[in-house]
Amino acid sequence: MNNEACKNAFDAFKKISIEEFVNFMSALNYEQFEPAAQMISEAQAKGNRVHITGIGKPSHVANYIASLLSSTGTPTVFLHGTEATHGSCGQLVPGDVVICISNSGETAELKATATAILNNGCRIIAVTGNPDSWLAAHAEAHLYAGVSQEGGPLNRAPRTSILAETAVLQGLSVILQVNRGLDPKQYIKWHPGGALGHLRESEK
Repeated sequence: MNNEACKNAFDAFKKISIEEFVNFMSALNYEQFEPAAQMISEAQAKGNRVHITGIGKPSHVANYIASLLSSTGTPTVFLHGTEATHGSCGQLVPGDVVICISNSGETAELKATATAILNNGCRIIAVTGNPDSWLAAHAEAHLYAGVSQEGGPLNRAPRTSILAETAVLQGLSVILQVNRGLDPKQYIKWHPGGALGHLRESEK
Protein backbone atom coordinates (compact mmCIF):
# COMPACT_ATOMS: atom_id res chain seq x y z
CA MET A 1 0.00 0.00 0.00
CA ASN A 2 1.39 3.37 -1.02
CA ASN A 3 0.67 5.28 2.16
CA GLU A 4 2.12 8.56 0.94
CA ALA A 5 0.03 8.59 -2.22
CA CYS A 6 -3.09 7.58 -0.31
CA LYS A 7 -2.53 10.26 2.32
CA ASN A 8 -1.98 12.93 -0.33
CA ALA A 9 -5.17 11.91 -2.13
CA PHE A 10 -7.12 11.93 1.12
CA ASP A 11 -5.75 15.34 2.13
CA ALA A 12 -6.67 16.71 -1.30
CA PHE A 13 -10.17 15.24 -0.99
CA LYS A 14 -10.61 16.84 2.43
CA LYS A 15 -9.40 20.26 1.25
CA ILE A 16 -11.52 20.23 -1.92
CA SER A 17 -14.62 18.98 -0.10
CA ILE A 18 -14.43 21.72 2.51
CA GLU A 19 -13.88 24.42 -0.10
CA GLU A 20 -16.63 23.18 -2.41
CA PHE A 21 -19.18 22.68 0.36
CA VAL A 22 -18.52 26.02 2.05
CA ASN A 23 -18.68 27.87 -1.27
CA PHE A 24 -21.87 26.07 -2.27
CA MET A 25 -23.68 26.62 1.02
CA SER A 26 -22.57 30.26 1.20
CA ALA A 27 -24.18 30.94 -2.17
CA LEU A 28 -27.56 29.44 -1.26
CA ASN A 29 -30.42 31.84 -0.63
CA TYR A 30 -34.05 31.38 0.32
CA GLU A 31 -35.42 32.95 -2.85
CA GLN A 32 -34.08 30.19 -5.09
CA PHE A 33 -36.18 27.65 -3.15
CA GLU A 34 -39.47 29.52 -3.41
CA PRO A 35 -40.63 28.20 -6.83
CA ALA A 36 -40.02 24.57 -5.83
CA ALA A 37 -41.64 24.98 -2.41
CA GLN A 38 -44.62 26.71 -4.01
CA MET A 39 -45.06 23.91 -6.55
CA ILE A 40 -45.13 21.30 -3.81
CA SER A 41 -47.51 23.30 -1.63
CA GLU A 42 -49.89 23.79 -4.55
CA ALA A 43 -49.80 20.08 -5.39
CA GLN A 44 -50.48 19.04 -1.79
CA ALA A 45 -53.38 21.48 -1.53
CA LYS A 46 -54.99 19.74 -4.51
CA GLY A 47 -54.41 16.27 -3.08
CA ASN A 48 -51.47 15.48 -5.34
CA ARG A 49 -48.25 13.79 -4.29
CA VAL A 50 -44.49 14.25 -4.44
CA HIS A 51 -42.09 11.73 -6.00
CA ILE A 52 -38.31 11.81 -6.37
CA THR A 53 -35.96 10.07 -8.78
CA GLY A 54 -32.39 9.87 -10.02
CA ILE A 55 -29.98 7.60 -11.89
CA GLY A 56 -26.92 5.97 -10.34
CA LYS A 57 -25.54 7.67 -7.22
CA PRO A 58 -28.30 10.34 -7.19
CA SER A 59 -30.86 7.54 -6.88
CA HIS A 60 -29.49 6.88 -3.40
CA VAL A 61 -29.85 10.58 -2.60
CA ALA A 62 -33.44 10.33 -3.86
CA ASN A 63 -34.20 7.45 -1.50
CA TYR A 64 -32.83 9.37 1.48
CA ILE A 65 -34.65 12.58 0.61
CA ALA A 66 -37.94 10.70 0.10
CA SER A 67 -37.53 9.41 3.65
CA LEU A 68 -36.52 12.81 5.04
CA LEU A 69 -39.39 14.67 3.39
CA SER A 70 -41.91 12.04 4.45
CA SER A 71 -40.74 12.20 8.06
CA THR A 72 -41.06 15.99 8.17
CA GLY A 73 -44.51 16.48 6.69
CA THR A 74 -44.19 16.07 2.93
CA PRO A 75 -45.15 12.49 2.00
CA THR A 76 -42.77 11.55 -0.83
CA VAL A 77 -42.45 8.38 -2.88
CA PHE A 78 -39.25 7.14 -4.55
CA LEU A 79 -39.67 6.69 -8.32
CA HIS A 80 -37.16 4.26 -9.82
CA GLY A 81 -35.07 6.08 -12.41
CA THR A 82 -35.25 3.41 -15.12
CA GLU A 83 -38.28 1.35 -14.07
CA ALA A 84 -40.32 4.52 -14.57
CA THR A 85 -40.25 3.89 -18.31
CA HIS A 86 -41.24 0.25 -17.79
CA GLY A 87 -44.46 0.73 -15.85
CA SER A 88 -43.52 2.52 -12.64
CA CYS A 89 -45.00 5.74 -14.01
CA GLY A 90 -48.23 4.06 -12.94
CA GLN A 91 -47.58 5.52 -9.48
CA LEU A 92 -47.96 9.00 -10.95
CA VAL A 93 -51.22 10.95 -11.09
CA PRO A 94 -51.60 14.07 -13.27
CA GLY A 95 -50.66 17.09 -11.18
CA ASP A 96 -48.09 15.25 -9.06
CA VAL A 97 -44.65 16.83 -8.59
CA VAL A 98 -41.51 14.81 -9.36
CA ILE A 99 -38.07 15.91 -8.15
CA CYS A 100 -35.43 14.74 -10.66
CA ILE A 101 -31.77 14.68 -9.59
CA SER A 102 -28.92 14.70 -12.13
CA ASN A 103 -25.56 16.42 -11.81
CA SER A 104 -25.19 16.98 -15.56
CA GLY A 105 -28.89 17.25 -16.32
CA GLU A 106 -28.13 15.36 -19.51
CA THR A 107 -28.22 11.70 -18.39
CA ALA A 108 -29.94 9.75 -21.16
CA GLU A 109 -31.92 7.45 -18.87
CA LEU A 110 -33.22 10.35 -16.79
CA LYS A 111 -34.16 12.30 -19.89
CA ALA A 112 -36.32 9.34 -20.93
CA THR A 113 -37.86 9.17 -17.47
CA ALA A 114 -38.47 12.93 -17.34
CA THR A 115 -40.18 12.76 -20.73
CA ALA A 116 -42.43 9.98 -19.43
CA ILE A 117 -43.17 12.02 -16.31
CA LEU A 118 -44.24 15.01 -18.38
CA ASN A 119 -46.32 12.79 -20.69
CA ASN A 120 -48.18 11.59 -17.62
CA GLY A 121 -49.21 15.13 -16.72
CA CYS A 122 -46.77 15.71 -13.87
CA ARG A 123 -44.59 18.69 -12.99
CA ILE A 124 -40.82 18.51 -12.57
CA ILE A 125 -38.41 20.11 -10.12
CA ALA A 126 -34.87 19.64 -11.44
CA VAL A 127 -31.84 19.38 -9.16
CA THR A 128 -28.72 19.74 -11.29
CA GLY A 129 -25.26 21.22 -11.39
CA ASN A 130 -26.02 22.74 -14.81
CA PRO A 131 -28.82 25.33 -15.00
CA ASP A 132 -28.52 25.28 -18.81
CA SER A 133 -29.07 21.52 -19.07
CA TRP A 134 -31.85 19.64 -20.84
CA LEU A 135 -33.40 18.64 -17.51
CA ALA A 136 -33.40 22.18 -16.13
CA ALA A 137 -35.02 23.44 -19.36
CA HIS A 138 -37.83 20.89 -19.07
CA ALA A 139 -38.55 21.62 -15.40
CA GLU A 140 -40.84 24.23 -13.89
CA ALA A 141 -38.38 24.86 -11.06
CA HIS A 142 -34.64 24.34 -10.79
CA LEU A 143 -32.49 23.89 -7.69
CA TYR A 144 -28.80 24.44 -8.43
CA ALA A 145 -26.43 21.86 -6.94
CA GLY A 146 -23.21 22.57 -8.79
CA VAL A 147 -19.59 22.05 -7.79
CA SER A 148 -16.38 22.56 -9.74
CA GLN A 149 -14.44 19.55 -8.39
CA GLU A 150 -15.57 16.16 -7.11
CA GLY A 151 -12.61 15.69 -4.78
CA GLY A 152 -11.34 12.34 -6.07
CA PRO A 153 -8.10 11.49 -7.91
CA LEU A 154 -9.85 11.32 -11.31
CA ASN A 155 -12.36 14.10 -10.59
CA ARG A 156 -15.10 11.79 -11.92
CA ALA A 157 -16.82 9.72 -9.25
CA PRO A 158 -19.63 11.75 -7.60
CA ARG A 159 -18.46 12.98 -4.24
CA THR A 160 -18.91 16.70 -3.61
CA SER A 161 -21.77 16.87 -6.12
CA ILE A 162 -23.62 14.35 -3.96
CA LEU A 163 -23.03 16.58 -0.94
CA ALA A 164 -24.47 19.55 -2.86
CA GLU A 165 -27.54 17.61 -4.07
CA THR A 166 -28.21 16.34 -0.58
CA ALA A 167 -27.75 19.73 1.05
CA VAL A 168 -29.99 21.63 -1.36
CA LEU A 169 -32.80 19.12 -0.85
CA GLN A 170 -32.30 19.20 2.92
CA GLY A 171 -32.75 22.96 2.64
CA LEU A 172 -36.01 22.43 0.76
CA SER A 173 -37.14 20.00 3.47
CA VAL A 174 -36.61 22.67 6.15
CA ILE A 175 -38.78 25.17 4.27
CA LEU A 176 -41.54 22.61 3.68
CA GLN A 177 -41.46 21.48 7.32
CA VAL A 178 -41.87 25.03 8.62
CA ASN A 179 -44.59 25.76 6.06
CA ARG A 180 -46.50 22.69 7.27
CA GLY A 181 -46.16 23.74 10.90
CA LEU A 182 -44.84 20.39 12.10
CA ASP A 183 -44.71 20.16 15.89
CA PRO A 184 -42.84 17.68 18.12
CA LYS A 185 -45.96 15.70 19.05
CA GLN A 186 -46.82 15.00 15.43
CA TYR A 187 -43.19 14.24 14.63
CA ILE A 188 -42.94 11.49 17.22
CA LYS A 189 -46.20 9.94 15.98
CA TRP A 190 -44.42 9.40 12.67
CA HIS A 191 -41.14 8.43 14.33
CA PRO A 192 -41.95 6.45 17.50
CA GLY A 193 -38.76 4.38 17.44
CA GLY A 194 -35.33 5.33 18.72
CA ALA A 195 -34.16 8.38 20.64
CA LEU A 196 -36.06 10.74 18.32
CA GLY A 197 -39.36 9.09 19.24
CA HIS A 198 -39.63 10.82 22.62
CA LEU A 199 -40.53 14.35 23.62
CA ARG A 200 -37.61 16.33 24.98
CA GLU A 201 -38.00 18.14 28.30
CA SER A 202 -38.24 21.48 26.52
CA GLU A 203 -41.06 20.14 24.33
CA LYS A 204 -43.35 18.79 27.08
